[in-house]
Amino acid sequence: MTSVNYLIPDWLAPEGCRAAFTLRTGGVSVAPYDSLNVGTHVADKPEAVAENRARIAQALELPNEPAWLEQVHGADVSHIDQASYVTRADASVTHSLQSVCVIQVADCMPVLFAARDGSAVGAAHAGWRGLASGVLEATVSALAVEPAKLIAWMGPAIGPEHFEVGAEVREAFMKSDPNAADAFVANDRGRWQCDLYLLARLRLAAIGIPDVSGGGWSTYADASRFFSYRRDGQCGRMAALIWREE
Repeated sequence: MTSVNYLIPDWLAPEGCRAAFTLRTGGVSVAPYDSLNVGTHVADKPEAVAENRARIAQALELPNEPAWLEQVHGADVSHIDQASYVTRADASVTHSLQSVCVIQVADCMPVLFAARDGSAVGAAHAGWRGLASGVLEATVSALAVEPAKLIAWMGPAIGPEHFEVGAEVREAFMKSDPNAADAFVANDRGRWQCDLYLLARLRLAAIGIPDVSGGGWSTYADASRFFSYRRDGQCGRMAALIWREE
């Protein structure tokens, strides 16, 4: 069996908190989903996705099946502690042991959260639409932990050098925060290069979270490790996972 490859967040996680971000290698899916695709919605073979998810569960020693979501680029948050949690959402939180939050991405930014005392964890799908809609703020509210007592980690996302957007995207952020202008650089095509990492940092700072790690990758630029929807169109999805252990 090929080894599953993943990143471990570079943050000072509390005892009992575990998190990981899967890379694109170590699975069984064939092109254009090669090879560790976790997405069931991208026309990959269901049996390949199931095997990939099983390999991830084994490699990370997951305590339970992750709470997979149907992500729609919104700001709804699912409380996966509930027996019948909502699956159509773009973030999830848990205050229970052994419940696994998971977000699927292929350019959008995953943001993981943990309470400093280890009492709660969460994960958010933060592309530009989710960020503008307030998905980070909604996730922090659902965690029900004072923001100053949270830490956050920004996982791999498309870098600003490859993320070109129109004026409407810039305006969506400028309406609520004039400082968001720093995250947009005009290009010679009359459009803007957008820095998702900076937008997320601004939002997290405004919420009151002082400890933010991660950032600096570009899924588009690193085809050997990351899927990128904007680069490839048809492609697989990676997973950002977080959970609490005893």
